[in-house]
Amino acid sequence: MNPKNIRNSIVLLAAAALLAACSTTRRLGADEVLYTGVKKIRIEPDSGVVLSAAAESAVKEPLSVAPNNPLYSPYLRTPLPVGLWAWNYFYTPKEKGFKYWFYKRLAKQPVLISKVQPELRTRVAEQVLENYGYFGSRASDSLLYRKHGRKAKVNYTLRIAPPFRYAEISYPAVEGGLKPLVDSMHATSLLRTGAQYNLDTLTLERQRIARLLRNRGYYYFRPEYLEYLADTTISPQRVAVRLNLKPNIPAVALKPYRVGDITVRLTNIRPGPTDTLRLRNATVIAQQPMKIRPKILARALALEPGQLFTVDAQSRTQTSLNKLGIFRSVNLSVTPLDSLRGADTLDVTLEAQFDYPLEAALETDVTTKSNSFIGPGITFKLSNNNLFRGGEVLALKLNGSYEWQTGNRNSGGRSSRLNSYELGLNANLNIPRLLLPESMTRRLRYPGSTSFQLGVDLMNRPSFFRLIAFSGSAGYNFQTSPYSRHGLTVFKLTYNKLLHTTESFDRTMDENPAIAMSFRNQFVPSIGYTYTFDKTYGATGNRRLYWQNSVTSAGNLLSGILRAFGERQPQHLFGNRFSQFAKEVSELKFYHRLGHRNNWLATRLLVGVGYAYGNSEVMPYSEQFYIGGANSIRAFTVRSLGPGSYRPPRDDRNGYLDQTGDFKLEANVEYRFGLLGKLGGAVFLDAGNIWLLKNDPKRPGAELKWKGFLNEIALGTGFGLRYDISVLVIRADLGIGLHTPYPNPDKKGYYNISSFKDGLGFHLAIGYPF
Repeated sequence: MNPKNIRNSIVLLAAAALLAACSTTRRLGADEVLYTGVKKIRIEPDSGVVLSAAAESAVKEPLSVAPNNPLYSPYLRTPLPVGLWAWNYFYTPKEKGFKYWFYKRLAKQPVLISKVQPELRTRVAEQVLENYGYFGSRASDSLLYRKHGRKAKVNYTLRIAPPFRYAEISYPAVEGGLKPLVDSMHATSLLRTGAQYNLDTLTLERQRIARLLRNRGYYYFRPEYLEYLADTTISPQRVAVRLNLKPNIPAVALKPYRVGDITVRLTNIRPGPTDTLRLRNATVIAQQPMKIRPKILARALALEPGQLFTVDAQSRTQTSLNKLGIFRSVNLSVTPLDSLRGADTLDVTLEAQFDYPLEAALETDVTTKSNSFIGPGITFKLSNNNLFRGGEVLALKLNGSYEWQTGNRNSGGRSSRLNSYELGLNANLNIPRLLLPESMTRRLRYPGSTSFQLGVDLMNRPSFFRLIAFSGSAGYNFQTSPYSRHGLTVFKLTYNKLLHTTESFDRTMDENPAIAMSFRNQFVPSIGYTYTFDKTYGATGNRRLYWQNSVTSAGNLLSGILRAFGERQPQHLFGNRFSQFAKEVSELKFYHRLGHRNNWLATRLLVGVGYAYGNSEVMPYSEQFYIGGANSIRAFTVRSLGPGSYRPPRDDRNGYLDQTGDFKLEANVEYRFGLLGKLGGAVFLDAGNIWLLKNDPKRPGAELKWKGFLNEIALGTGFGLRYDISVLVIRADLGIGLHTPYPNPDKKGYYNISSFKDGLGFHLAIGYPF
């Protein structure tokens, strides 16, 4: 054995022995015991009893106290308890000097059994089980000592009794105007006979009833004015529940109120003379000049004099005014209780102060893109947030960036030469309402917006080309539920023009006419629709489902109009051929928090398809799909895979241009966990590829076919670090290739990476990959 290797091994063993000798209990008191986590939480249900997943998660929460240096809390700890070592060996009574600074930075207070209080936590667990209907359940604990009684883990045992179910549910006996309202609540009740007792459901039902009453004019009614009476003597594991009004409820809580006078007071940052204006539904007292159009203000007021006072209308009024984006503050108040004097109306006063309309911002940042480009950028933005006195925002943005690509330099046998700079000038006008007939927008409960955009962008790839793109668009954004958002682009026109190309780029285009057509100067007229569903589930928000589906149709309407006027294909717009294609991208993401710490299992499935026809043989290069990179299959750099089993020649330095497709399939799984403070880790598995929908003789194996489909799925794994600095997440990922879709003559079998080193891809990025 090499003497140098022997010496290194001895040094490593000595270091390991030294670390192992460091005590983590050195400074503990004589009767103090270090808590080292939970050994096991044993659940023992009675015969035939099934503990629900929600109850199991809730009952484990008070028992799952994190020990020092947790790895998988509360069961596993990291082998290097740096915080405890610092606490034990670097303590100094002096509050200055390097040793004190080092101690303050690294030391962690030990978690003691006396602070964890296992006996108290078992009583809390029993209460949690009762809240879920498992009355009579018992929890116990035992300590497993180590190191001569200086350390201990905790064993918990939960004996689960049969759950109680609702035998009978009764609502308050009321008279007058409340009676029909209370009677109507039975059909939509959250409580059902035969359902399992659940304290959370009882609380939600009480809140639901109070909300319904407050939306029927009973403004002063509160959930705490309702109480439950339970009777468990009817039969075993059965409970009769009666919901009653508490005694001595204030009279105002049982009286419906209508909206009285509405007064709006508008103030400017610089005080000026005031004037009074009468709207259809309110009196406005505004400092001059008045910086909002009366029609816009009246539209934002959901409260109407004479109508029943509802908290929903109150909330919509405040939300609508705030979403205009022109006010620094908005406050709404109603007639104080001591001023009612038996009246049945509530006067409303709105006080709003305007904000500065002009805003300038200079931003410098590090950007990262889905194609693995990363680099510094600078943006200057000038905006008028109240252009036409209706919350319209006109924003002018000048941006520039320099970027280089991260990833595996050996992917595909080529080194990454993709460095570029970009310059852009864009103007956006956002109107905080839908410019549509009122008959079409009257039933929308959520405010929408209309947007217009004009822009020009210059991209320079020094080794390949310089491209300029002009764009303009108009569209709507609106919401139909708390979870559903819609984006409709009614018109978008993009013009791409190559200003300069290199000899090597031209040579590549000559060799591949299909790619050359995608780069030609062309107009892209299109319309599009995007639907987004985003909902968080679970009482603790531990699950989130996100689905976005986008559909784009380019050139079809224009082609139809030109055909109606007799122009046959190929058709042109302003002397340039325009694109015609259809494209759809669907992305499904699901996040599930595991345990009670910030550990998440994140999954994603993405499917995209595009098809060129009519006036186009291929989609524009910017619309085609690619795969690989920091936000995709991280073991491979961007455009180093596909399409299909096609692989460009090793000596083709521009081969990456061929690696785009019409169909994309990608799946990702990532487990994210905390490590130390704001530092987190992740392990991941990525799979996917791209294909062509039409045969291309220049790219053999690129067409989508069922035969050999699974073998053409690239697979990679890896691990990474994430550092959360609140405003953004800095991410470093190391991908490890497991399988390439193209055959490797040097390596047979499913694992066909030539060497482990060739399968590594490192990415530095901003934000999570999905």
